[in-house]
Amino acid sequence: MNKPLFMHIVDRLSNEVQLFRQKKDGIGRLGLSTLQKCTTAIRVLAYGSAADTVDEYLRLGETTTRLSVEHFVDGIINLFGDEYLRRPTPDDLQRLLHIGELRGFPGMIGSIDCTLNDINVLERSHVFDDIINGQAPQVNFSVEGREYHLAYYLTDEAVRKDVERAFGYLQARFAIVKNPALFWDKIKIEKIMRACVILHNMRVENERDEYTQFDVSDFQQGEGYGGSHVDLNYSTDIPTNIANMMSVRTRIRDRQVH
Repeated sequence: MNKPLFMHIVDRLSNEVQLFRQKKDGIGRLGLSTLQKCTTAIRVLAYGSAADTVDEYLRLGETTTRLSVEHFVDGIINLFGDEYLRRPTPDDLQRLLHIGELRGFPGMIGSIDCTLNDINVLERSHVFDDIINGQAPQVNFSVEGREYHLAYYLTDEAVRKDVERAFGYLQARFAIVKNPALFWDKIKIEKIMRACVILHNMRVENERDEYTQFDVSDFQQGEGYGGSHVDLNYSTDIPTNIANMMSVRTRIRDRQVH
């Protein structure tokens, strides 16, 4: 990540997490700085190194390093989780719709692993919960003159490679994700994984304006496609009751429409 993003994280942690505040000892000497502790935590996450490998470079002992990693992970989740693990906003959906339409798939909001083609897996998935509960924004698009009001995911065998590459990319950025988790219990492993995803999303959003994610000239907008957009007037405060939920489930499963 670039320096401004790193310093933003350091600043939030130093102000809101007790462990990362620099303190004085009994004779007035300054203790470890926020920069030392944050750098140590990120190095452990990024390189998957043991806790005692930074004792010479950053002058932290093994116990302090492990403590810094645990509090760093908790701090990232608590301070940034709501923003960077959120569901797509209407603006996010509109951007995804635009990308999908340029690629010839109006109404598509992303790719999904082909294992969800299995009806048994799909029945246990939460992927459509927001739609069934009436909490998802409505998406409108047309194909060959026919109007549709449900977005969709592109699902095939090739997409599975995309999903696996995404996880592989996360492993490449954070070696702790791929290395044996010998010193962490299940709860800490879950938190580490969640924090790494948040840090990845922070970095992607921070650098999004510096590069183009796709070359528009590579995609031809086919005939009959147009106008994929999020309906901002659609209310997502529909009361969740069994009648509404069954109605939406029936609409999602309508083979003739889809």
